[in-house]
Amino acid sequence: MSRCFSLVQTKNWCHRSAFSKSGLRSTITDFKDGTVMHCWAPKARKESKPNLLLIHGLGANAMWQWADVIPHLSRHFNIYVPDLVFFGDSYTTRPERSESFQAQCVMRLMEALSVKRMSLVGLSYGGFVGYSMAAQFSEAIEKVVICCAGVYMEEKDLVGGVFPVSDLEEACRILVPQTPDKLRELLSYTFYKQPPIRLLPSCFLDDFINAMCTECVEEKRDLVRAIPKGRKLSDFPKITQPALLIWGEHDQVFPMELGHRLKGFVGENADLVVIKKAGHAFNVEKPKEFNVRLKSFLVDLKTPTSKLENHK
Repeated sequence: MSRCFSLVQTKNWCHRSAFSKSGLRSTITDFKDGTVMHCWAPKARKESKPNLLLIHGLGANAMWQWADVIPHLSRHFNIYVPDLVFFGDSYTTRPERSESFQAQCVMRLMEALSVKRMSLVGLSYGGFVGYSMAAQFSEAIEKVVICCAGVYMEEKDLVGGVFPVSDLEEACRILVPQTPDKLRELLSYTFYKQPPIRLLPSCFLDDFINAMCTECVEEKRDLVRAIPKGRKLSDFPKITQPALLIWGEHDQVFPMELGHRLKGFVGENADLVVIKKAGHAFNVEKPKEFNVRLKSFLVDLKTPTSKLENHK
């Protein structure tokens, strides 16, 4: 029997409509080297506004991850929401899989869209890409927000007890799930309070997987494999921009230890904010606090993030 209705595709349509109503348009940029990038960009950029780049993580597409943020920040910024390579309508025939390559692709995209300076917010895997952008293109990046991204880690941490899953291939199967059981397992690591979706029948989880997780499976898993490969703290670049690090108190994907490590490495340029009673997906579990933190750091210059009460 053919599938005639998809809740996930319906949600996608709603997000596309909301992005359009927020003043964004869908753009495609062909680099002419085998790489094509899709990005939601302003229909009419206002030169009086600063530019803000929102970089998604693994899992659902960029629209799902940033839909709740855009209404709170669109009045303050020209917002750009790209699909990273192998997500949405972005792809490459090139062999590179590192976050450094992803960062270079996003920067080329922004240059093609005539954006010379910007602040950025990177969520989970997007935090790896965002940090790499800030390190590689320091003159172009003004402020940096890294959300639950354990960028300051080493390859040996995989077997050092830092992560709940120490086998990289098993982590790939969980982070890019292809069965309802693996999707449920991913959710168990992602949320502090388990969402109702864990109780849904497998057919609903299959709907999500079919809509979100079946394209470029091995390429996405290669992105995960590339993160720890040869990674050493002694080689890690330090960023100099003002930075906000946001972590869920009960993050099981990139535990809090990695947030404290990164804060210690970046130093006084960075504030570390811990969102209480939240896990890796604090943007879903505590969206109001997430938006307050972003606005305080990116917009309300007179109220430093470090002065806000750590609550909720």
